[in-house]
Amino acid sequence: MLVLTRKNRESVVIAGPDETQVVLEITILEIEGGRVRLGFQADTRMPIHRREVWDRICNGNGNGNGQAHRSQVAPARAIAAATDQAQRPEA
Repeated sequence: MLVLTRKNRESVVIAGPDETQVVLEITILEIEGGRVRLGFQADTRMPIHRREVWDRICNGNGNGNGQAHRSQVAPARAIAAATDQAQRPEA
């Protein structure tokens, strides 16, 4: 397991096999108390799940039709986009 330390608004990127394209970017959006809010930027075709949701899907107790990730990725992308927009200096 790779362990990294990140501060608020810092990111980690995961590249594809050719190392020329970012497949997934994870950004620390907020750190408050014992909770960390993460934003994920990835192609909408890439399923992204919380671990407990993934476990339910794998055990046949969840939504295995590929719809679960859309409801989780879209809000994360919206948060990340809003955060990026708010953090950019005005031209």
